[in-house]
Amino acid sequence: MNKQTRVLIQGGRVIDPASGLDEIADVALANGVLVAINNIATDFLPERTIDATGCLVLPGLVDLAVRLREPGNEHARMLESEMAAAMAGGVTSLVCQPDTDPVLDEPGLVEMLRFRAEKLEQARVYPLGALTSGLKGDNLTEMVMLSDVGCVAFTQAEAMFASTQVLQRTLQYASTFGYAVWLRPQDYYLGQGVAASGPLATRMGLSGVPVMAETIAMHTIFEIMRATGARVHLCRISSAAGVALVRQAKADGLNLTCDVSINSLHLTDTDIGFFDSRARLNPPLRQQRDRDALRAGLADGTIDALVSDHNPVDDDAKALPFAESEPGATGLELLLSLAYKWHQDDGVSLARALSAVTTGPAQVLGASMGNRQGRTGRLQVGGLGDVCVFDPHASWTVKDDNLVSQGKHTPFSGYELPGQVRYTLVGGRVAFEAV
Repeated sequence: MNKQTRVLIQGGRVIDPASGLDEIADVALANGVLVAINNIATDFLPERTIDATGCLVLPGLVDLAVRLREPGNEHARMLESEMAAAMAGGVTSLVCQPDTDPVLDEPGLVEMLRFRAEKLEQARVYPLGALTSGLKGDNLTEMVMLSDVGCVAFTQAEAMFASTQVLQRTLQYASTFGYAVWLRPQDYYLGQGVAASGPLATRMGLSGVPVMAETIAMHTIFEIMRATGARVHLCRISSAAGVALVRQAKADGLNLTCDVSINSLHLTDTDIGFFDSRARLNPPLRQQRDRDALRAGLADGTIDALVSDHNPVDDDAKALPFAESEPGATGLELLLSLAYKWHQDDGVSLARALSAVTTGPAQVLGASMGNRQGRTGRLQVGGLGDVCVFDPHASWTVKDDNLVSQGKHTPFSGYELPGQVRYTLVGGRVAFEAV
């Protein structure tokens, strides 16, 4: 990040879940790093002073599940709009999926994406590399070369493996080189429905995705992990049974982490309403008992991170019958407000709610990169100058004209959400300021 300035953030409630810090304090940033929390040197002369009175001063958010739609949509300037959406949501570090067009399975494509992202001087982008060539599920990619150009881990995204044997080979290979593998636990054949199996899907005539689509995949992954010693991150678990399996697998000592989406944390299958395609998601929204178990799992640390599952779907792909519409919803700008809403609704501590979008995902990312602590998601003297200033007393309504992302479709459309991001700083530089 270039053009660094000296910034002083005054009078905010500074919360760093990583260290337990929670106090009214001033924060000084210079040369891209955080140089002081309170005890500001008398010779520190800020070029910019931000009044954060009444606001929370937080580490920049870390989002582990973002689709930027590039490469493949350069003509639509998708990278620019979605990076701006990240800034509006206080997300300073994001992990992007490889299921682009073309797929991120070659070093040159990864280098180009990182180059374009760095030129924008906004969120830090951490690409996931494809596990198999073209995500076709058979031939392994050159993981070493992809790692060398910046891929932090490897995934098959939503694509299937040609066989369980290929999955076994990928985990063996990744384990040999110390790479993390990120997997969506869903059996391909059982997961071909469009809504969660249950009474509602039956009444509406929608093909169902049973819970066992998730749990069968988990059992398979865990058995191969035991045999290979691989490190795996499970993406967007959606069921009570899935939470129980993760809890047991962690107790058994498997090298495992997982996340849950904002959609599954707050909504249920009843939010499909009258075939509302904005609620056409993958994984599908499940029943209330599943949502309650996901909330409990995130609260007690079984689930490591809360993610936006940001997927900007265009109007044409959503303006179709529910079963034919493209799954996905925008989420970057909603992530922090929905984490804060979880804190309000369930009475979970503010520190835990904020940890789920800062410290927790930062540790997952750091572990994938071979650094258990990670550099992001924390406020630390000498650390990155990535900061979010959040006003918990404000509120905003989710509407098309309030969203920076080109993806305007979300099941939270029309919701009034608590809190609003006032400033986002990346590398000590103000990258977003609310009007």
